Amino acid sequence: VQLVESGGGLVQAGGSLRLSCATSGFTFADYAIGWFRQAPGKERERVSCISKKDDSRYYANSVKGRATISSFPANHTVWLQMNSLKPDDTAVYYCAADRLWDWTTGCPLNGYWGQGTQVTVSS
Repeated sequence: VQLVESGGGLVQAGGSLRLSCATSGFTFADYAIGWFRQAPGKERERVSCISKKDDSRYYANSVKGRATISSFPANHTVWLQMNSLKPDDTAVYYCAADRLWDWTTGCPLNGYWGQGTQVTVSS
């Protein structure tokens, strides 16, 4: 099983990034998938997920209106478009997939994780 994130980098406040998560080694359609992030000294935070229950999208309040999650099951890829980036968005962003998911958010409970991609937003 592999989840490989890419697309992170250094961007000025107000800018945009598109993160990608390429997955392999599991049946994509059977797994909830989502994006999480962890900033230095802070707990890991759910950012955005796609629910297996009804294909709805979950967004954390901190990114709502600025983030869009999308997927292309045919090539097992998930993207996270982040706009109007703020310094508070600085973190390592992880992609995760699990057969088990949180009923409220649709986010994977644990499962498989990528190595992360660093996003740094300068003020």
